Amino acid sequence: MSKKLVVLDGHTLNPGDLDWEPLKALVDECDIFERSDITEIVDRSQGAEIVLTNKTPLSVDTLVKLPDLKYIGVLATGYNIVDTNTAKSRGIPVTNIPSYGTRSVAQMTLALLLELTQRVGAHSDAVQNGDWVNCPDFCFWRHPLVELDGLTMGIVGFGRIGQQVAELARAFGMKILATQRASTNANKHSDVTFVSLEQLLQQSDVVSLHCPLTPETQFLMDGNRLSQMKSNAFLLNTSRGPLVDERALADALMSGQIAGAGIDVVEIEPPRSESLLYQAPNCYITPHIAWATKEARTRLLNTAVENVKCYLTGKPQNVVNT
Repeated sequence: MSKKLVVLDGHTLNPGDLDWEPLKALVDECDIFERSDITEIVDRSQGAEIVLTNKTPLSVDTLVKLPDLKYIGVLATGYNIVDTNTAKSRGIPVTNIPSYGTRSVAQMTLALLLELTQRVGAHSDAVQNGDWVNCPDFCFWRHPLVELDGLTMGIVGFGRIGQQVAELARAFGMKILATQRASTNANKHSDVTFVSLEQLLQQSDVVSLHCPLTPETQFLMDGNRLSQMKSNAFLLNTSRGPLVDERALADALMSGQIAGAGIDVVEIEPPRSESLLYQAPNCYITPHIAWATKEARTRLLNTAVENVKCYLTGKPQNVVNT
């Protein structure tokens, strides 16, 4: 029987600058869709043994309508868009792509922080608008400039990305606090002080979120937790949008409860046009691009190909629903 593979939403991974051929070479038939509406999933996946998805959901109602499905590959690290329990009950392995974006996401985290502390974009715009040409002095600044050296970076979720953020923050002279996972070997991080979440919020000048989205972490940063932060502190989120209660964050920014926020993810993506964060001061929002450097996407696609290869040889790797 010929093997069919379907990619439900390949555009964000590969808008045209990467090569699908190594994936196509693994199967007899390969259908790659740029994006799929929820009403199109079942029809497009019919007859497919292998389905790859990034953000297109595979719910229990969808899975029961795909009798030929034997493997699901998530083109991301997070896999909450797949009903993994239903897949497991049918013997369908679900795999993800770990580690591919560690350095890119960490880099974006520091980029957001630097924008908050240096306001590069705003000052560049001011120069382009003629403010420097017309300035009576040799320099000017429109916003307070903040030096990172000596400040405290609080990292919530000290996995691969959190550890990389710590390394970059140390290069700027920052002190590191972190919440400790059960699997974290604190002895390997002697320059990191592990504290409770409450202590981290109270003591950090910057709070950066790097934990997965689970029922326990949804709205982790709610109004109560935001109120525990310093009034001059910044919040960064390059992990998952629903870790933060957006209304509470907007209120905290508008009231001056915290000094600013840099977020690459929001609760609903694409966001709603009426989001209060658009009106919040000192809030930088980027369109979920921390993962999207070409280097990171290349690693992602290469690992996706390897995941499919391993499945086809009977030894699936990166399985998340064992």
